[in-house]
Amino acid sequence: MANETVFKRYAGNPIITAKAVPRANSIHNSAVTIFGDGYAGIFRVDEINFSFTLHVGFSKDAIHWDINPEVIQMESSDPDIVVNKQSYDPRITKLDDTYYITWCNADAHGPQIGLAVTKDFKTFKQMENPLPTANRNCVIFPRKINGEYAIYHRPSDRGHTPFGDIFYATSPDLTYWGKHRFVMGPTSGWQSTKIGPGPAPIETPEGWLLIYHGVWTSCNGYLYYAGGALLDLEKPWKVLYRTQDYLLAPTEIYERVGDVPNVVFPSSAIVEGERLRLYYGSADTCVSMAEANVPDIIDFIKTHSF
Repeated sequence: MANETVFKRYAGNPIITAKAVPRANSIHNSAVTIFGDGYAGIFRVDEINFSFTLHVGFSKDAIHWDINPEVIQMESSDPDIVVNKQSYDPRITKLDDTYYITWCNADAHGPQIGLAVTKDFKTFKQMENPLPTANRNCVIFPRKINGEYAIYHRPSDRGHTPFGDIFYATSPDLTYWGKHRFVMGPTSGWQSTKIGPGPAPIETPEGWLLIYHGVWTSCNGYLYYAGGALLDLEKPWKVLYRTQDYLLAPTEIYERVGDVPNVVFPSSAIVEGERLRLYYGSADTCVSMAEANVPDIIDFIKTHSF
């Protein structure tokens, strides 16, 4: 059985299915955030022609969502900066009064990270792609580190990535990124094939709390799990603690059965007080949610660490 001592799945899972958008084959691996007196989100919609598109949605309770059936139209002053027709796995970070959105474009040369900003979830300004191909995951920190923007990212390859390490990088202006530092890579057990950052890092007195995915290769393919780590506040490439035991595993029917079976893919989190609501893709088919208290997550990471 999956570890249930920390995260408790929402009884109404999955909270979002393909029924939310008319042309959807599936909706999963999406990002949500607090916005105004409610919540906003960027949703990955895999359409019935298997185009992967990004859609905006809104909610009053972060459980029941109204998702726009129309694809987000990005604005850019440079015609060479485009959203690929295969765009997926968004993340959201709020920094000051601006929301930063990253996602993955299925570029001809391999997966490439896209970056856009918005203040109102109506107008989206697309920026320069922050990283070269191939890169699969990218999350922006919710504050600057030593005066610079900061990210965790996961270099990839042009295929299905039978490997994956997490790196840290910084930028003075969101365009030029460098000072890349290795953070952590695969290790034994459920995270032995590859890992990647999930929601944006969460600042706590104990360090940056990072929920990440880990992958194990079985005789029947990949299995995706969720784990957690604590990292140094001022040197976020330094791992303080990292879970040896997973936080969530694909055990429920909606996590085991779908377009890609046996997947728990953490992609966003909402923290209100001590409560953290984790949103994750289930079997590449739908979006589910699980809740935990931040102190309990931290305690689990520290007491179940390598």
